Amino acid sequence: MLLRRLYVVLTACAIACGVALSSTGVAAAAALDTRRDDVREFIGHMHDAYGFKTRTLRKLLGLAQIQPAILDAMEKPAEKAKLWFEYRPIFLNERRIREGTDFWLAHREQLDQASLRSGVAPEYLAAILGVETYYGRLTGSYRVIDALTTLAFDYPARSKFFREELEQFLLLTRDMRLDPLTVKGSYAGAMGAPQFMPSNYRRYAIDADADGHIDLWSNWADVCASVGNYLKQHGWNAGEPVLIEASVATDKPESLDGRKLDLSESVGSLMTKGVSFDSPLPADAPALLVAADESDGTHWRVGFNNFYVITRYNHSPLYAMAVYELAGAIKQRVLSLDSPVNTSSGPAP
Repeated sequence: MLLRRLYVVLTACAIACGVALSSTGVAAAAALDTRRDDVREFIGHMHDAYGFKTRTLRKLLGLAQIQPAILDAMEKPAEKAKLWFEYRPIFLNERRIREGTDFWLAHREQLDQASLRSGVAPEYLAAILGVETYYGRLTGSYRVIDALTTLAFDYPARSKFFREELEQFLLLTRDMRLDPLTVKGSYAGAMGAPQFMPSNYRRYAIDADADGHIDLWSNWADVCASVGNYLKQHGWNAGEPVLIEASVATDKPESLDGRKLDLSESVGSLMTKGVSFDSPLPADAPALLVAADESDGTHWRVGFNNFYVITRYNHSPLYAMAVYELAGAIKQRVLSLDSPVNTSSGPAP
C-alpha cells in the first residue's frame, strides 16, 4: 500500500512537471519532437549533405522514442562502477569460457581465416565477441534509432558524438537497405555480435565471404573478419604480447599510478622507474603500467601495444584485462580438447 501511495505521489508530481512515468516509476518513453530547433537543424543537414527527403526523414524521426532508461544506463556503465575483482567474475566464469570454447570449435574456419587476414590471434577475436555479446547471443534489445535519437538530442554531455552516429546510422540503413525502425542494438546504439557503432560498421566491417552484404548479426565470416580488421586498423602487432604480471618498487614515482590509459612509457622507462617484469620486447617498445584492484590490494601488470589496441574497442583497462584473461582461458580449453589425449584422430590441423 505504501509503495502504491508513493507511486501515486510520484505520478502526480511528474504530471505537474509535464513528465510521464512508466509502471516502474521511471519516466516513460516519448516520441521525439521534430519541431525542436536542433532536430530541424539535423534534418536540414541530412537533406543538404546526403539528399535525404526532408518530409520522409521528419516522419521517420517522429517515430523514434526518447528513452529515459537509456539516459540512466549511460550514467552507470560497469567499467566505471566496479573494481577489477568485482568486474572480472562477470566475464571470467565457467559458462563464458565453455561457450567460448564451443564457439571456437563451431567457427574455427572463420576465426582462422580472420586471424590470417588481420594478424590477430583467434582467441582474442572469440574473447571480444564473448565479452561484448556472449558470442552473438545478446546483441541488444533497444531500437537503435531510439538509442541514438535519445543520446543525440537529450544527452548534452555527448550529443555531438551521438548526432554523428545517428547520421552514420541513417546512411548505413539506406546503403544496406535496412529498415531503420527495426534494427536493434545496445542502449548506446552498438549493433551486432561485435557491437559496432554505425560509424565503425561503415568504416571497419568486412564482407568476408563476398556475398555482397555485410551481416554482423549472423554471418560469422563477416563478424570475425570485421573484429580482426578493427583491431588491425587500430595498430595490432601480430605475434606481440598483450599483458604481463609485474611488481612495483615502493618508491616509484607518484605519477606512475597505473591508471592512465596511454602509451607514454616504454619497457625501458618503466624498468628505470621501479617496475619489474619480464619483457619479450625491446626497451623502446611502448608500454603502460596497469593497476588491478584485487580484494587484498592493488596488483600490477604491464600492458603493451596490443593491450592498448584492445582499449580502442572499449576505452577501459578493465575491459582489456577481461578480454585478455578470457582469451587465455578459451585457448587453454580448446588446446586441451585438441590434444591427442582427448581425440582419437589426433590434433586438429
